[in-house]
Amino acid sequence: MAKSKKKDIQSLKFPLVEQAEQADLNYFSGLFGDSFYIDSNLKHNLRKYQNDAINNFWYTQTQIKPNPQHVLFNMATGSGKTDLMAALILYLYQDQGYTNFLFTVNTNSVLMKTKDNLINAGSDKYLFKDKIEIDGQYITIQEVNRYPRIKQANTIYLKLATVQTVSNDLFTVKENTMGLSDYEQDPVVILADEAHHYSASTKSEKEAEHTWESAINKVLNARNNEDKKNLLLEFTATVDFEKTTIYDKYRDKVVYRYPLSLFMYDGYSKQVKRIETSASDEEKMLNVVLLSQFRKYRAQIENVTSTFKPIIMFKSAKVAVSNTANAKFNEMIAKLTAKDLLAFIERQQLMDSNDNAVLELSYKYYLKNKEELGKIVREIKHDFDSKNVLNANDASGNMLEKGQYEALNTLESPNNFYRVVFAVAKLTEGWDVLNLYDIVRISEGAEKKTNQTATMVEAQLIGRGARYYPFEIDGKKSYKRRFDDDPSDKQLILETLHYHTMNEPQYLKQLVESLKQMDLPTGKDSKNPPIEVKVKPEFKRTNAYRNGKIYYNESVDVPSSYFDSIQKYGIEHKVDLQRNLNYGSREVNYSAYSASVETKTISVSRFDDRYVKKAIQKLDFYQFSNLKQYIPNLQSMDEFIYGRNWLNANHLRLFLTVPVEYREANLTAEEILKVIVDLLKEYQVKIQSGYVKQRGTNNFIGYPIKEYLSDYNKRVPEYDTQTQFAETQDIKVYQMKDDEFYVYDNAIVNRLEYQLIERVKAYIEDLEAKYGKAVYLFRMDETMHRESAKSEKLKLHQYQENPKYGIHLTGFQPDFILFLEDTNDYYFQIFIEPKGMSGERFEKELWKEELLLYMTNHHADMEFMDNESNIQISGLKFYTNGDGRGTMEQLKEITNITDDTDQKKQPVDMVAENADDNFSM
Repeated sequence: MAKSKKKDIQSLKFPLVEQAEQADLNYFSGLFGDSFYIDSNLKHNLRKYQNDAINNFWYTQTQIKPNPQHVLFNMATGSGKTDLMAALILYLYQDQGYTNFLFTVNTNSVLMKTKDNLINAGSDKYLFKDKIEIDGQYITIQEVNRYPRIKQANTIYLKLATVQTVSNDLFTVKENTMGLSDYEQDPVVILADEAHHYSASTKSEKEAEHTWESAINKVLNARNNEDKKNLLLEFTATVDFEKTTIYDKYRDKVVYRYPLSLFMYDGYSKQVKRIETSASDEEKMLNVVLLSQFRKYRAQIENVTSTFKPIIMFKSAKVAVSNTANAKFNEMIAKLTAKDLLAFIERQQLMDSNDNAVLELSYKYYLKNKEELGKIVREIKHDFDSKNVLNANDASGNMLEKGQYEALNTLESPNNFYRVVFAVAKLTEGWDVLNLYDIVRISEGAEKKTNQTATMVEAQLIGRGARYYPFEIDGKKSYKRRFDDDPSDKQLILETLHYHTMNEPQYLKQLVESLKQMDLPTGKDSKNPPIEVKVKPEFKRTNAYRNGKIYYNESVDVPSSYFDSIQKYGIEHKVDLQRNLNYGSREVNYSAYSASVETKTISVSRFDDRYVKKAIQKLDFYQFSNLKQYIPNLQSMDEFIYGRNWLNANHLRLFLTVPVEYREANLTAEEILKVIVDLLKEYQVKIQSGYVKQRGTNNFIGYPIKEYLSDYNKRVPEYDTQTQFAETQDIKVYQMKDDEFYVYDNAIVNRLEYQLIERVKAYIEDLEAKYGKAVYLFRMDETMHRESAKSEKLKLHQYQENPKYGIHLTGFQPDFILFLEDTNDYYFQIFIEPKGMSGERFEKELWKEELLLYMTNHHADMEFMDNESNIQISGLKFYTNGDGRGTMEQLKEITNITDDTDQKKQPVDMVAENADDNFSM
């Protein structure tokens, strides 16, 4: 067989993902995506991307015929794949009728962690609510070694076993084990974690009988000829799609992709920096202790909840080496004195090789508090005492008996006092500690391997360590980074994982290459002071700066009296209900995506208010005490059910789209009820999102430019491994001193933003000819770095009725304003927002574009303070790479200028090439 060729991963196609993303998932979400029973039975709220993953899977199981038995979720380390599994278990049980589930993985550590996640209700890691309730029935999840022949009602059976155990049981006949017949008996859903381990035969391009891959395939195909087949849901962050055989295996099975770079770009992880040093083990150890303790002190200064406890992991290649290092560490801490610590810090500062930003910050902190070093050393001895050092290298398997396994997986707990972990590579999978802030390679001289395989293992460990720690500040918790745009050093200290490693060129080259393959953006932790960006003096002398204003619409409190009908929540409720039947074993598809199904619409004469009442009883949201929180004027449930402004149940008529061969007599009461339950679930989501206490208005307020455009400082992020989203991550400093239209002397922007600036620049001459007095481009997002109460005013808020892309409570600040003024003091303010994203991430931002375009098309409806009439406010559609959506054409239209120069028509690659001409650092 010919050897597999490498593929360009950026150009690969995955049909299931493309079909699901191209489909109208707003339509589908009404049927599944907002399933109340999933949200109400999970401890954690599912994130947007997790909901998207479930929606994609739902699409494959209901809208594609035949629906695929085998799918793969390719999602970043730390993105919550086990939360996703928990949600999928509930969905497959409730909507698809599966009761038997098999979780399998290749390591015992992941298996034990998953037991805590899915079985052990007493664990802090348990993912379900204490009581699982669906349609008024309590559901039990029962762990089993074999699936029972006689099943109990309302029970989900979950077998957890390593893939080795599953394989041995299939290929070796033994008593009291699960053979192939057990998987033939009733349909089973296989949840296969770390799935990149299950392709040995595919990778070798040789078929083999007794491999993990063949074992899983045997279970999958055990019911291949049955109506209800077994399903295989694979989960992994690591798939070698560049290898042709792997891509060919999975190309039509990948149902959702959420790569690590996107996960980190979206802010769900720590940033990652490398500390490259030639220091000895003892110097590394003391440096990282000082850094870890400095994180703790800074967290206290920033009012982070007192339980903030940063963890250090010392990584070695061999257990014996790690154990020796552990002993050295304990001895070092025991002997540490304030005098020795001061001498160490002063010596480190004098080293020419010391170019590490975060270590320098910690040194300065300790030198500033020199008089407190005695107290600091006592605290170090307490925090890093040997009893707070966990050695995870117990080859005897006694970690569980000693309680160390539980300690290793509960490091975030306030009752867990461990600060340090010594370990080897066995922690590279399944360890999901969130408060890991430092990984330190020690005794590197004993580690001879510097090949790509070894550095890839390190890169995977870094990816796992980058999980975000949701610490609380002033009692408020966040699951995303808070300080990305903060010019201070808070992110570097509180939201960054540091990987301490040797300064050896060949090794670093291979490590960086491995990080690139993982699509993990990182860079060296070199000193990187913020750059000062100044408003140009010549602009400060203009009338636009001294007397000009920038306009944003006012938001106001919404009185409870406003919510007096169901329509006020964006619900278009009609007496004649037109719905599709999509339920149970009929697996009917009536959407536009399956035109081959011949359907008709029938009037359901048997439908009456009893179905509405019964549906309400099934949904906790519609309990009167809860509903009253969202409909404050509601006096009773009867008013909600029968009132003309609400459901108006006495006058409802139901029309169902069904296959042509069905008559109304074919419909069961359960099917009609399911339609109404789904309808009320849709209404629930809109009632919850529509009940907003503040809304934007059409009243626009002017804010003096001179008070909001001022000098600022910004740090330029430094990455050397980013591979995706270069348009938005590749931030540089561009000199703008010679461009009079740009009000700052420098532009610290990404590639896409600079491309936009260059596109606007091409029209400046025509704009100046038309408006004459002032043509300026303002970069506005920097105002958000300043006093929050002041900058909060500079936001646009939704004020259109029933926006297509939903109601959003927060306002937003477009990145740019094109400010125009003519000789008659007519002001024209145009908001411009660049977007480098695509797909679902782009779509979830479209509410902003809808608002921008609404302003452009409804200028006559705007009102201004002091009855100003010489102002026009407009917004453009999102600017994307190469102006692919025609944003500049729209600019010409609304400003009424012409395009007659070749420069204005230059292609995107020319603009991108020219962008580097003005680059400076």
